[in-house]
Amino acid sequence: MQIKCIAIDDEPLALKQISGYISKTPFLELVAGCKSAFDAMVVLENNEVHLMFVDIQMPDLTGIDFVKSLNKEQKIIFTTAYEEYALEGFKVEALDYILKPFGYEEFLKSATKAKAHFELLEKAATSNRVNNEDYLFVKADYKIQRINLTDIVYIESMREYVQIVLKDSKPVMTLMSLKSLEEKLPKKHFMRVHRSFIVNLNKIKTVERSRIIFEKKYVPVSEQYRDQFQEFLGKSFI
Repeated sequence: MQIKCIAIDDEPLALKQISGYISKTPFLELVAGCKSAFDAMVVLENNEVHLMFVDIQMPDLTGIDFVKSLNKEQKIIFTTAYEEYALEGFKVEALDYILKPFGYEEFLKSATKAKAHFELLEKAATSNRVNNEDYLFVKADYKIQRINLTDIVYIESMREYVQIVLKDSKPVMTLMSLKSLEEKLPKKHFMRVHRSFIVNLNKIKTVERSRIIFEKKYVPVSEQYRDQFQEFLGKSFI
C-alpha cells in the first residue's frame, strides 16, 4: 500500500530534509510539508493522510499538543532533538520517534516499522477467516472489532470511511473503501445497490419505488444497480 504522509517542522532545512526522505521512499507518498501544526490542520481537513512525521518542539503549538488535539486516526512518528520527549511520544501512541540529527538510514528504519503496522491493520480490517462467512474484523476507534455479518443492516460510504450500521448496536466507522469491503462480503447475502450503499439482503422488509426502507433510513437503489436488485426481488416475488 502507499502510505500518504505529511511532514511538520518549523525549521525549513529540517522540513526540506524529511520531505525529501518521504519522496524518495517507494512506499511513502508526500501529501504536504507543513511549517506549523496550524498548516497541518488545513491539510488534514482536505486530504487523506495516514502517517505524520511531527517535530515536537514548535512555537505556538507543540507537536505533542497538536497530536493530542486530533480526533482522526493518523499514525505519528515524532522527530525531536531531545531524547527525553520519547516517553511523551509513546503516551500519545506514537509509532516511533527519530532523534535529530538523523540520516536516511534511521528514517527508513522508522518508516519501515510504520509500513509493517499499516500492513497488519489492512490485513485485519479487510480479511476474515478462510472459508468463514460468519464474521469479519475491522479497525475502529483504535481497536480491532469483530462484526457478525448477520448483525449488519447496511453499509454506507462516507468518503474514505465506511459506516457499518448494525442491528441493536451503534454503527461502526472504519477507514476503508466501500469497494474493498464489498469484495470481502458474501454475495449471496450482500448487494451493492448504490455507489454509496451495500445492503444485507436478509434485512430487507420494505421496498418503496426505488428505495429500501430500514426503519427511519431510506436507502436508494440507483439506476446502475436496479436490474440486479429487481432480479433478486423477482426470485422471491409471488
